Amino acid sequence: MEEEKYGFVHDNEVEEVILRFEKMRQNNESCYFDVVEFEAIIDYYLEGNNPLNAFEATSFACELHPQSVPIQIRKARVLLEKGRASEALTIASKLESIEPGNYDIYVCKGTALAMLGNISAAKKVFNKALASDSEDQETILYSITSVLQNLNYHDQMIPYLHMLAELEPDLAAHIYDLAYAYEKRGDYRNSIKYYTRYLDEEPYSDSAWYNLGIIYNKTGDYHRALEAYDYALAINPENTFALFNKANILSNLERYGEAMEVYREFVEEEPESLEGLTYLAECYDRTDNEEMARKYYYEAIELTPDFPDPWYGLGLLSLTRDKAAEAVPSLRKAVQLDPNNPDYWFTLGKAYLMLGSYKKSIKCLRETLRIDGYYDEAWIEIGMIVIMTGSHSAAIRLLEKAKQINRDLPGLYFILASAYLQANNQNSALKVLTEASRLDRDLFDDYSALLPGELMTPGMKRLFRKKSNRK
Repeated sequence: MEEEKYGFVHDNEVEEVILRFEKMRQNNESCYFDVVEFEAIIDYYLEGNNPLNAFEATSFACELHPQSVPIQIRKARVLLEKGRASEALTIASKLESIEPGNYDIYVCKGTALAMLGNISAAKKVFNKALASDSEDQETILYSITSVLQNLNYHDQMIPYLHMLAELEPDLAAHIYDLAYAYEKRGDYRNSIKYYTRYLDEEPYSDSAWYNLGIIYNKTGDYHRALEAYDYALAINPENTFALFNKANILSNLERYGEAMEVYREFVEEEPESLEGLTYLAECYDRTDNEEMARKYYYEAIELTPDFPDPWYGLGLLSLTRDKAAEAVPSLRKAVQLDPNNPDYWFTLGKAYLMLGSYKKSIKCLRETLRIDGYYDEAWIEIGMIVIMTGSHSAAIRLLEKAKQINRDLPGLYFILASAYLQANNQNSALKVLTEASRLDRDLFDDYSALLPGELMTPGMKRLFRKKSNRK
């Protein structure tokens, strides 16, 4: 015989109680329900994710049965559902002294503590719950792991999942949960281990293959990642997430022809995916098919004109083909839609530089560096403009001010050293260049084009030789 639900033997008894309570609410009547009936009503609403009705039922139950521990426990649960953890903790703490062996009370108290961020105290209380009842360990562990998972305490959940797996070794779901928890923890080795164990028992789980593909991708094992996504797709061809991720890996591996096939398949399934259309356009761009690249960029723009990526893609498409004037309107649109993207500003600055619009280029590059001060390519471009325009004095004033604000940006020091060299101020150049080498010696090669050898002193050249000798 199945265990009784809500204290009743038959489900139809529960239904009858719920109907009576609903009728009372609807007609604004006054009816009597005993404790067991109220337990059934409140649990029904909690399990049905209806905290509002559960709260109403609990309030009524507390009026009729104010000293009932089961009702008070459910009141605490309802408060937890409403996010009122402090109030629930107060109730649970009082009940703990009344029924110290009731694991439901400990689970409520532990949940409240976890919600309040006191996870160490919550674990102690959860362990009390387990110690209080040796015959219902599985139920207690299910409650604890559900709470910890919902609150994203994946690391703390792992020991309890191991206990569950030992108590119920035939349930593969516990192995899946362990794999997922280890993944969230960032322990990819153990995550792979448990996903693999799970797939040994459930080889047709496309979600497990998909998750395994994600982890292999994170660990850089792209061959196994692609293999895992292929298994997921063989089991469930409609798993568009697996399609998308597979295409991304192929594109990142510069296998653009294969990537395009998978992106096309993805776009057929998800025709309104802006990312799918944009990435497909990028693949066509990388394979020098400008016509098809433009086609898919424009499709993405037509779908959502406020999505900046295809605008940026169009601008980059033109810029890489030496069509700077054509690139500028698209890049300006991208910047307008996402003004905090340093790549957009940098590329627009490059376009203006190619057109000889130095002031506009400098403005864009400075905006790039405002967003990301370590954007070394932007510093290099500014240095090139300084050299081309001969505006060394203005550059020195600007960069000295910037140095006072950002003292740890190596790119700034290299450009400033270049400006001092161009202004024939070797002493200041050496001082600044020495500071640049202290911050990041490995950037010498990137900036060497801005530091002409004929202008450098022996001391500066020794800084370069020291770097080359370490290679």
